[in-house]
Amino acid sequence: MELLVLVWRQYRWPFISVMALSLASAALGIGLIAFINQRLIETADTSLLVLPEFLGLLLLLMAVTLGSQLALTTLGHHFVYRLRSEFIKRILDTHVERIEQLGSASLLAGLTSDVRNITIAFVRLPELVQGIILTIGSAAYLWMLSGKMLLVTAIWMAITIWGGFVLVARVYKHMATLRETEDKLYTDFQTVLEGRKELTLNRERAEYVFNNLYIPDAQEYRHHIIRADTFHLSAVNWSNIMMLGAIGLVFWMANSLGWADTNVAATYSLTLLFLRTPLLSAVGALPTLLTAQVAFNKLNKFALAPFKAEFPRPQAFPNWQTLELHNVTFSYQDNAFSVGPINLTIKRGELLFLIGGNGSGKSTLAMLLTGLYQPQSGEILLDGKPVSGEQPEDYRKLFSAVFTDVWLFDQLLGPEGKPANPQLVEKWLAQLKMAHKLELSNGRIVNLKLSKGQKKRVALLLALAEERDIILLDEWAADQDPHFRREFYQVLLPLMQEMGKTIFAISHDDHYFIHADRLLEMRNGQLSELTGEERDAASRDAVARTA
Repeated sequence: MELLVLVWRQYRWPFISVMALSLASAALGIGLIAFINQRLIETADTSLLVLPEFLGLLLLLMAVTLGSQLALTTLGHHFVYRLRSEFIKRILDTHVERIEQLGSASLLAGLTSDVRNITIAFVRLPELVQGIILTIGSAAYLWMLSGKMLLVTAIWMAITIWGGFVLVARVYKHMATLRETEDKLYTDFQTVLEGRKELTLNRERAEYVFNNLYIPDAQEYRHHIIRADTFHLSAVNWSNIMMLGAIGLVFWMANSLGWADTNVAATYSLTLLFLRTPLLSAVGALPTLLTAQVAFNKLNKFALAPFKAEFPRPQAFPNWQTLELHNVTFSYQDNAFSVGPINLTIKRGELLFLIGGNGSGKSTLAMLLTGLYQPQSGEILLDGKPVSGEQPEDYRKLFSAVFTDVWLFDQLLGPEGKPANPQLVEKWLAQLKMAHKLELSNGRIVNLKLSKGQKKRVALLLALAEERDIILLDEWAADQDPHFRREFYQVLLPLMQEMGKTIFAISHDDHYFIHADRLLEMRNGQLSELTGEERDAASRDAVARTA
């Protein structure tokens, strides 16, 4: 199983140590049975010392068994911690377009359901290991007592295990389907939670989402989980009944066939009773391991970036003067929309506005410009030198951005991840009219329960605190009131330019186009610069250009 092979590779020596403890536990368990057989069944030992010896063996068995199970469980949790951490790091290192293709619902399912299933498997793994080792050790001991009886018992047990595996295979089949259904349910949950306002307003849509989206997926999940549990419980009960049948079979072989005396039959029965719990636990633990393998396979199918423990330390381009996109193109995976070829030269310190209708490619251009999307052809140049695609972090270090779907972080960070400049933060809190709204503690924003417009202001503060050369603003002013919108165009943007910022702003506010150094337009994935009469016309009525 690939999951166990990975554990072996990463934790070889701890795994060997745990197996040694498990072997010691099995040996002590069999030794305890042998002690009972020799000292309490075959020749009744009337010495008073036999009870302390028996209790001592019992306590030693408990200590070693507990130690081996705790060691294996701890090893499993270390592995799961490493797996989860590596998964998060791989998400952080994966290109944005790949993350968008996968969708947040499937990734959240991976981080929750898949990792949880792997955790459960490692919690149950000691039961499986103990069951296997005890079965092998007990078989060796029973062979010493009666080879013929062991042979028949082994055939009986083989039938028991075969039947259990047939049933468990059905469990695996339904668990595999169940994992796909979970992805659908997570998408449904996301729809209900993120669309709560619209669904509250439109109860017919809420009814449609509930009855036509959620209910079919929930029913499919219920069907497969019931089938999986049915086969799992059937496997456990099959094993339980067959183990009891094995005890009856042992006494029949001893008494009817005369293959052993009553003492040997009693020892056989005692051993089988001793094996019953660990063997049934092993059968019960097997589906969790199979489910974990399904989860592990699902995590691998995400095709994320390979794991690298270190975070790259990008090198800055401190004295750049021009940034150029030369014949840059980009197409989405379904080929429904493409952008380019784009040719654009940006000079340091410029204020550029980008306009265009919905679906014209503005946001795609912004992603390409910031290095979040990789060009499929063409190149990006700084001062005439191509930017290496192997180290996009160096190029991305030029940019701070406030996107329309902004995510607010509560920690203000400056250059190189150090604390933000307190004078800069204080100045811009006042400029953004947020000094009375935000409570800061050691560079951390305590209260983030803000309106959408206020959140955009905080996002701009976070971006400015990073002190990077270029700032991208995606329809930043759209959520501001008319007064502060004018403040943004007439006061804040010039202040940023005075700080040496190069500003690339996506905007629909034609009244303020006059403040831009250059006015760009995206139309059907093609970029052009508006000058002269075209620019004047757009400044008078940008709506007419999107018609």
